Amino acid sequence: MLKRQKNIIRLALGVGIVLMLMKFAAYLLTNSNAILTDAMESIVNVVASGFAFYSIHLAARPRDQNHPYGHGKVEFFSVFLEGGLIFIAGVLILGKAGYNIFFPQEVGNLLEGMGLIAFTGLVNFVLGTYMIKESRLLNSLTLQADGKHLQTDAYSTAGLLAGLLVMYFTKLAWIDVVLSIGLGVYILWSGYKLLRKSIGGLMDESDTKLVGQIAAILQRHRKDDWIDVHNLRVQRYGHELHIDCHITLPNYYDLNRVHDEVSAIDTIVNQHLHADTELFVHADPCLPACCHYCRMKNCPIRSEIQFKDIVWDKKLISKNEKHFLDG
Repeated sequence: MLKRQKNIIRLALGVGIVLMLMKFAAYLLTNSNAILTDAMESIVNVVASGFAFYSIHLAARPRDQNHPYGHGKVEFFSVFLEGGLIFIAGVLILGKAGYNIFFPQEVGNLLEGMGLIAFTGLVNFVLGTYMIKESRLLNSLTLQADGKHLQTDAYSTAGLLAGLLVMYFTKLAWIDVVLSIGLGVYILWSGYKLLRKSIGGLMDESDTKLVGQIAAILQRHRKDDWIDVHNLRVQRYGHELHIDCHITLPNYYDLNRVHDEVSAIDTIVNQHLHADTELFVHADPCLPACCHYCRMKNCPIRSEIQFKDIVWDKKLISKNEKHFLDG
């Protein structure tokens, strides 16, 4: 898995360098401020791919005494760096566009420049789509961020080409500056979203989509003696997940039976979540107030019949409480 991720990043790095040189060649050919915008963003692609390669290598290192949860959090730093570089590129692009409002530049050789830019956009889109697909299979946040960045670059290139075509046929030079400003704002927004995602990961922000997937797995495979699941939390460390939760079991189960049920939950989650998962389960004894939704058949200590069935979903299992009458 690690070797595959490294090979993908090497490919992205090599392609990024070639495309960056092509974009700067297109700028020198046309003197277009909008094409320079695209070329500046390609510098970010190269730097980000280089750091992504290092972060994947570091994230794969085994746990040690100083890093008991492994080194996977470095992937969030990789995403933070990429988002920060994109954001800075957006600021510089807007600054250059503002300068050219007052000091315009003559643009030429547009058809040749657009040909080069179109090729780079197509390559970036294909490579970005491939990286996102592989990131899902390898559960790699770094590959996902890098792939989405390349796709964003391809979309901005498509918009750039459309604008340059209009400029070519209308001969309106100011379109070049307007395009540059529009792309700059788009790049700023893309950088902000990556920064937001990385900070959320570093702050262990709840991944509601992932919690929902876990809830669906537990609901689909639940057993009658798994009376209740609550206070479920998920932390991501690179391609690994750490999950902790509370599960309510019949209070007359001995320690061996409790261990077996906890192990069964661990096995089910790992089999169906498609990620390396470490599960920490705190077992709670049932209370009489649980009887109204308990599915246990022939329970020797039942105080009332079951009259309610609770469906585990992401909202319910995240609560830090047993699910009594208001559950």
